[in-house]
Amino acid sequence: MSDAERTLLLVDDDEILRERLAKALRKRGLEVRTAPDGATALELARADSPELAVVDLRMEGMTGLELLRELKRIDPTTKVVLLTGYGSIATAIDAMRLGAHHYVPKPADADDVLAAFERGEGDPQEPSTAYEAPSLARAEWEHIQRVLSDTGGNISETARRLGIHRRSLQRKLQKRPPRR
Repeated sequence: MSDAERTLLLVDDDEILRERLAKALRKRGLEVRTAPDGATALELARADSPELAVVDLRMEGMTGLELLRELKRIDPTTKVVLLTGYGSIATAIDAMRLGAHHYVPKPADADDVLAAFERGEGDPQEPSTAYEAPSLARAEWEHIQRVLSDTGGNISETARRLGIHRRSLQRKLQKRPPRR
């Protein structure tokens, strides 16, 4: 199916990012519908299920993972890419288990989003040889995110399990994740 025939649902509570990304995706030939939250997105999906969906992970009300689950109930063939500024391996694993096609960290542009949809469409038996070990800072960030996910987002319990002071953990969480 060519891009001109594809419909894409873009869900993000950041209006500027949502509209900028929607405009760029439209320029690439996709029919784009936008929603500021999960409830609006579900209304649009029930009216006309999209082939593709880009969903922000953290939104007011319904989270991106909850919306992913509902979109898959409406139409299991919808390919969903999660978009987030709070990337971690733990969240990516949760998203993939729920049926996400891929996971893209913010800031992302239209090319990043389209590349995420194209990943995995080739031969699934192709081995990936481009593995690059994460830096120590990135490994620490991933571990903190995994423990935070395991505790349901409880900062005090996460700090206790990590053996660090709660304020130290809060300072680490306020920083952007290391790139590598």
